[in-house]
Amino acid sequence: MGKRWQAPLAVNVLLGVPGIVPIWLVSYFAANWPLAALGLTEGEPTENDGVLPWVLIAGPILVLFGLVWWLANRPLRRRTLLTPGAYWLLSIVATTLPTLTLITISWGRN
Repeated sequence: MGKRWQAPLAVNVLLGVPGIVPIWLVSYFAANWPLAALGLTEGEPTENDGVLPWVLIAGPILVLFGLVWWLANRPLRRRTLLTPGAYWLLSIVATTLPTLTLITISWGRN
């Protein structure tokens, strides 16, 4: 019972370290465009380059990370005894742990 979640947890926490970059890119994009348009955040005043840099730079980074994440998790999912819902929830939460740790550390310094 206890070993059902250890390998997916370890793999996804390790994937979460380079995953800090795409997670940050998504949060930056969301804060500057859709959330700012809804009035929920204030956009960066110097961010006026449009969407082309996002397509050319962030797009490949997000696609590459998503592909690596999926290819790493697909064989693990077949080998684990966890239900699909529990497996994917564990994988997503474990991947975000390094980013959440950095956010927590930065909030503690303020």
